[in-house]
Amino acid sequence: MSLSPPFSDFSLSSGTGTEIFNWAKSHYRDHTFAKDERVITRSGLLYFVEKGAVRIVGKAQVNVTDKQSRNPAANAESEEVFLGFVGSGQPFEIVSRFPFQLVAQAHVEETEIVWLYWEDLDRWPHFRASIMETFRYQHQRKLFWLSILGQKRSIDRLMGFLVLLLEEYGQPCPEGYYLPYSLTHAQIASAIGTTRVTVTRLIGKLRQQNSLFLQDDHLIGLPSLFLSQN
Repeated sequence: MSLSPPFSDFSLSSGTGTEIFNWAKSHYRDHTFAKDERVITRSGLLYFVEKGAVRIVGKAQVNVTDKQSRNPAANAESEEVFLGFVGSGQPFEIVSRFPFQLVAQAHVEETEIVWLYWEDLDRWPHFRASIMETFRYQHQRKLFWLSILGQKRSIDRLMGFLVLLLEEYGQPCPEGYYLPYSLTHAQIASAIGTTRVTVTRLIGKLRQQNSLFLQDDHLIGLPSLFLSQN
């Protein structure tokens, strides 16, 4: 796996990319979102992060009116589970299937999103092919993520989760690579299926072992030796 995300084919700085995004804006298909604001999505639309970052979360659509359940938690609203980021220049679409709902939220202030209908891409076939290649890449990353979730030890799931994020979004620094997006311990815990207290304890342990560092006191980083350089 490479530390450089393979999204250059439709980079916003490319000629075709600039043309497409300008076309989308001319048709009023863009919006700027505040941090933590939900990105309203519809099926059949393709979204791009022009600036900032989007986080994808999942939520079980539980039956809150089930009076026969003896477990009070079964009738409560389920918690959001952090599933990953969509960075600047990357595409995404939201397809929810019962019993799970996927939601996109702006992760940083002034996150800019543009959107297109899939049929709009018929005018730019090379661009469309690049997007499909990117979605294939994202599918491969999901398979890695499933293998990480299958690990029994929380520390293995934590390290696998961080490696996966840093190999895709990591920024270089003297100590290694750091994630440019902040994550709370609760968000990490939801992603790897453990508790916030456990994540806090494991991060402290990894820092003592010099296996993890904090950039600017809040951005998580890993030494280069943990990341694939190929």
